[in-house]
Amino acid sequence: MQGTVDGFSYGAVTPVAAYLMACLGGALGLRCIVRTLFNNKQSWKPGWLALGAASIGCGIWTMHFIAMIGFQVEETHIRYDVGLTVLSLAVAVAVVGVGVFIVGYGGASAGTLATAGIVTGLGVAAMHYLGMAAMQMDGSIKYALGTVALSVVIAVVAATAALWAAVSIRGFLTSLGASLVMGVAVSGMHYTGMAAVSVRLHEATDGTQTGDSPMSLLLPMLIGPVIFLVLAGAIVMFDPLLVSGDSDEGRSAAGRRAAADSTEQAVPQPGTLFEGRPGTGSEGSPDPGFEGPPDPARRSQGEYEASKSAYEW
Repeated sequence: MQGTVDGFSYGAVTPVAAYLMACLGGALGLRCIVRTLFNNKQSWKPGWLALGAASIGCGIWTMHFIAMIGFQVEETHIRYDVGLTVLSLAVAVAVVGVGVFIVGYGGASAGTLATAGIVTGLGVAAMHYLGMAAMQMDGSIKYALGTVALSVVIAVVAATAALWAAVSIRGFLTSLGASLVMGVAVSGMHYTGMAAVSVRLHEATDGTQTGDSPMSLLLPMLIGPVIFLVLAGAIVMFDPLLVSGDSDEGRSAAGRRAAADSTEQAVPQPGTLFEGRPGTGSEGSPDPGFEGPPDPARRSQGEYEASKSAYEW
């Protein structure tokens, strides 16, 4: 018997919330990776790359399971295996981390992006289908292989585009736009994969199921990644380089230019070497009305000291 699959049991609430979480994770991840491009201190680079990878990975995983809260089969209850669900989160963060570190240290060459995109895309697809495997019900899940292949292709293309954006886009508004596109791509991959699903109900069942219900498992598990994304957002918002958009290199260059300008202003130009000193005219020429330093023999000590102070500069 064929089960009746409903992927939108809560209407537009779950897909919209899932999309927003994917955008949030993508935006934070992109800004963290941009931070490594701003900063010349290599000691901080692994930390920012790891934070960016965790943000994107948590965003993708959170998107997936928020969307899965809206997935139901009318004829049976759905429960989730805790171990596989947690493993899917670890896989999401790990594979995104591999791709981020590849482009973070290898650059944006075509070969590097292709390698990182394939690894990350296949990993994201693995996370999706691992999460699907965590579902337990009185039925068997069947997949349309053509639609599954399409979802994997979308995952690889989306991952490659996201990694390219991570190392190529630096402005805040462009990063925000890229994260919106990433959200569309990741959500599109998810719902394409879900379109491949059909459920064949078991003929006979004892009515017992193992695992946790979606609300008892997924909602508590979603709290952790959401809190992490909020904290990552706070770090990104209050980082001075990401707020100002100035890199260490740019600020150093600006400092060098300012120092050079001040030095140039401090060095007198030809014809003005003695400008403003007693005994010189406006163009540095001798002032015929200046009588030179006072003769101590003809002045009192007090007058001598006063005129001497006026002469010295």
